[in-house]
Amino acid sequence: MGWLEQMRIAWLERALAGLNRVARRRGRAGDLPAHLATGIDGEGAAFFYLRRKGYTVVARRWSSGNLPGDLDLIAWQGPMLCFVEVKTRTAHDLTPAEVAVDSHKRHILRRLARQYVRQLPQETAPPVRFDVLSVYLVPGQEKEFQHFEGSFGWSERRDWNRWDDRP
Repeated sequence: MGWLEQMRIAWLERALAGLNRVARRRGRAGDLPAHLATGIDGEGAAFFYLRRKGYTVVARRWSSGNLPGDLDLIAWQGPMLCFVEVKTRTAHDLTPAEVAVDSHKRHILRRLARQYVRQLPQETAPPVRFDVLSVYLVPGQEKEFQHFEGSFGWSERRDWNRWDDRP
């Protein structure tokens, strides 16, 4: 990614942050609970983080319409389709943010990812990776990112007779 593209991404990130500040001051940011607003801010920061790393983000907060839940970010890294779960915190606790992606959450993400891959126009499914991106938005400090590429796969052994759940 070239210098000009990096500058464009940085400018867009600053412009969006400024518009969000103005909306909050004018009372037009919506009446979201604090934890939801923090999550949305973290997803926005993760979007720009991935763009700076050269990813092509194709969807934010994607939902299938018939399955519960959503996929925070869907991005291409070259030929690899990446489903990115973003976990945002405003403090460094004893347990890191990525621990919140438990087996139940991974199951939901896999189901949604299968639905997304099925609706792609390609004949064969692309290579897929599941990432977890922890974003720390600690007041008074720089944003901190911890990107766990390939955090989990298509299947997870839950018991002795479980099937392999590929798309």
